[in-house]
Amino acid sequence: MDTFVIDPANTAWVLLSAALVLLMTPALALFYGGMVRSKSVLNMMLMSFSALGVVGVVYLLWGYSMSFGSDVGGLVGNPLQLFGVANLADGDPSDLMAGHGVPAYAFLAFQATFAIITVALLSGAVADRLRFSAWLLLTLVWSTLVYFPLAHMVWGGGLLSGAGPIGHLATPMDFAGGSVVEIGAGVAGLVLAVVLGARKGFGKDPMRPHNLPFTMLGAGLLWFGWLGFNAGSAGAADHQAAIAWVNTTAAACTGLLGWLVVERVRDGKATSLGAVSGAVAGLVAATPSSGYVAPPGALVLGLVAGMLGAGAVGLKFRLGYDDSLDLVAVHLVGGLVGTIGIGLFATGPDLLDGARRGLFYGGGLAQLGAQTALALAALAFSAVVTAAIAVALRRVMALRVPAEHEIGGVDLALHGETAYEGIASGRLASGA
Repeated sequence: MDTFVIDPANTAWVLLSAALVLLMTPALALFYGGMVRSKSVLNMMLMSFSALGVVGVVYLLWGYSMSFGSDVGGLVGNPLQLFGVANLADGDPSDLMAGHGVPAYAFLAFQATFAIITVALLSGAVADRLRFSAWLLLTLVWSTLVYFPLAHMVWGGGLLSGAGPIGHLATPMDFAGGSVVEIGAGVAGLVLAVVLGARKGFGKDPMRPHNLPFTMLGAGLLWFGWLGFNAGSAGAADHQAAIAWVNTTAAACTGLLGWLVVERVRDGKATSLGAVSGAVAGLVAATPSSGYVAPPGALVLGLVAGMLGAGAVGLKFRLGYDDSLDLVAVHLVGGLVGTIGIGLFATGPDLLDGARRGLFYGGGLAQLGAQTALALAALAFSAVVTAAIAVALRRVMALRVPAEHEIGGVDLALHGETAYEGIASGRLASGA
């Protein structure tokens, strides 16, 4: 094997991008924390931070190996091959950025932050009512049985990559995680919300965000970190990274505007919560597509994700599932738009090396078919396995907090603390 030569510029870019993506988890804590009621803000934020702790450990032990180890049946990487990242060496086939001169540990660091933020996203669907002990176990089991296999299937050479059956149509593309991160977490949130049941008073009592400035600050930091999420996925400080940066911001801008337009027409008012939700929906749509489309395509995908996401928010009230912080409307819808949209807007190798053309750029239906199959397969896999996990956990432990703790507030009941002075008055001071 040729001697591996580190490219300092590309390595620095990937490590910086990993740091930006790591920032997204505390940013999500702010974003989600502001959206819940004041009596559960600490629990909401702690779920993000605890996901960082749990997934950060298991990724080093078996997560990286399950994601990028040698293929086992097309579904998962060998969990023992690189257990504890033993035998990880520069130039190893598991390092998908080795061709850019990026050492294996830099690629590992970058991918670990993806796993962490994906698991943290699930907390948005279970706010106010999930026991903290159940959350900790869920983060471990879901990352192991859903996220790591999905990462392998899409990026590690498994069934949903070009090496799988979809490859007969065209090589499916997911630049930074539309299927692995967004669709996987979005549909899992829906399943968890259904299994867990609605919050007390859902659809009857007001459950307004308690601190929208928190949420707006969190969204701004998410946007900032997302530039590392998407542009860093190029694996090099090159033309594709620059295109991904531009497309990411472009989609966020039109996502923001699209959500506001729907709000204004439907409700008569454009809101700050709508603006940041639309921006995040646009960022989600850019996640799979930002490295493969030209800026006009990114503008369209962001706009569609923002408008469809705004429309999808009302589904939870019509259908009766309590997706507390709209994981479905923002992440599932946006992930589907971005992943399938590659089949329409991919610009081909005249702009980006290795990319195939979408339907609107003369590529025919093959890429659209591959992207649709990828999106639906990721959705089905995450939905089925998440449902099995949730049902199994419900058989061995109580998932919901007692009704009195939910009504009084999970911060005080579960953690014995409150975010604001005086909030404990009249509430329970103990809990499980």
